Amino acid sequence: MTATAPEHVPVVVIGAGPTGLTAATLLARHGVPALVLERHRAPYPLPRAVHLDDEVHRILQAVGIHETFGAITRRARGMRLLDGSHRVLAEFRRDNPYGWHGFPEANMFDQPELEQLLRDNLAEQPLVTLRGGMEVTSLTPPPHNGAPVRVTFRDEDTGVTRTLLADSVLGCDGAGSLVRAVIGSRMQDLAAPQQWLVVDVRCRLPLPAWDGVHQICDPQRAATYMRIGEDRYRWEFRLRTGEQPEELTDRQRLLALIAPWTPGVPEDELNVLRTASYTFRAQVADRWRQGRIFLLGDAAHLTPPFIGQGLGAGMRDAHNLAWKLARVLTGRAGETLLDTYQAERHRHARQLIRTAVAIGAVMTGGGTVTALARSTALPALSRLPGASRLVLSAVSPPLRPGLLAGSRRPGHPRPGTRCPQPRIPDADGTPRLLDERLGEGFAVLATAPLSPALLALVRALDARVIHLHAPRRRRSGTGGAEHRAEVDPGTSALVRWMGTAGAVLLRPDRVVLATAARPRRPGTTCGDDLAAASAAWAALLCSSGRVSMKMGVFR
Repeated sequence: MTATAPEHVPVVVIGAGPTGLTAATLLARHGVPALVLERHRAPYPLPRAVHLDDEVHRILQAVGIHETFGAITRRARGMRLLDGSHRVLAEFRRDNPYGWHGFPEANMFDQPELEQLLRDNLAEQPLVTLRGGMEVTSLTPPPHNGAPVRVTFRDEDTGVTRTLLADSVLGCDGAGSLVRAVIGSRMQDLAAPQQWLVVDVRCRLPLPAWDGVHQICDPQRAATYMRIGEDRYRWEFRLRTGEQPEELTDRQRLLALIAPWTPGVPEDELNVLRTASYTFRAQVADRWRQGRIFLLGDAAHLTPPFIGQGLGAGMRDAHNLAWKLARVLTGRAGETLLDTYQAERHRHARQLIRTAVAIGAVMTGGGTVTALARSTALPALSRLPGASRLVLSAVSPPLRPGLLAGSRRPGHPRPGTRCPQPRIPDADGTPRLLDERLGEGFAVLATAPLSPALLALVRALDARVIHLHAPRRRRSGTGGAEHRAEVDPGTSALVRWMGTAGAVLLRPDRVVLATAARPRRPGTTCGDDLAAASAAWAALLCSSGRVSMKMGVFR
């Protein structure tokens, strides 16, 4: 009897948490089929992550669930820092309903609800299959980091073991990652671990507490409080040295811990959904890739919760890798493009982790003397003009200059940063979020006509061009006075952001790749400088057969 050949798939995603589901969906939207293998059949029913910022909400827009996600979130109003007696040391408010990326800057949510939205959306993607109840037991990388990768998994219902071949494997399998062990990657500690107790409560009655994040800056009992939904609340309490979680999980002890936030609320209205002891770690893997095997999310990094970036960091991984892997697997780019994944994401994740550690130390570290210094310094800080904007501003650092994030020109947007996302008019005049106009791939924002060389680059990258019209000065009919022609606020904001650039080239993840100078004379074109400087990264982004270049200019 002839043996049946193993099933072959382009991409296997191991793990159906938010990172894995996001990666699989983005691959499908870029035209690449994927198979997701997950040990559990349904989302884990209890909350874990509870916060996403506006940048990660924008990634959910790329996935296609930003509107349904917005319907289940609650916008955080800001943050209060309190001392151990719950006296307010500082208050930082979020008054702007929308941030740089077109969404609220702090979105509180229930992770099982997010995962269900991602699963429901995935079911509508014909190029993706999710198989629950499947435990991956081994990976066998091919010699010399080539392809395909042999993936072995067991059906937990039947006990049957199967094998398939994949052109690429994405390890989204969490902190205890099998994929990380297979590629020989090791976690590096960036700070000492801390033990915390997490308490999730449902209460039908609204708690009589300020509707924002509370951070208790007490070295004796650091704590965090957040309202994450209409009737859902979370507390996190740092355990003292030698203290065991069991000492705090008795109901009366728990009620005493949360009592400062629940005065007047009957005890029988406080439904404790979960208590769990967590070790908050600050770690990053030393290797994120072997051939076409990649680490994403908690498999690659673990972030303390002080800036609410743990889950979002994994979704940034997916957003960064998906378009690159899709270009390689569909023959539009060479293998070297994949080298930029760890080069870009490792430093970014490491910097976020260090930021979380530093902020945690400032808010909760030290002893009595440090606490006294905080009680003096924080109120003074909160009174400074612009303090709220500074403290609550986005913490996501730009990508470092490199092949896919060039050097900055004076007066131009900085390569490696993400463009803003205002609403701009569609062809029929309807205001739409910018990314809805930009599509799935590369894009160019332009305030001037494009040169032939830049148009050739646009064709090679299959980029979409959005022409923006800056307001012009016009003379009125009486008295010769000048005034600016009306332009919608979103377009005006984009033109201001572009500065002296005549064109900005955006990657599929909306990172600025390069800019072109605005033409000096009206009626002339821009872009020769951008195309002429593009030879290095063009070699990564385009396969050799798609574009030929002479002197760095696309032909």
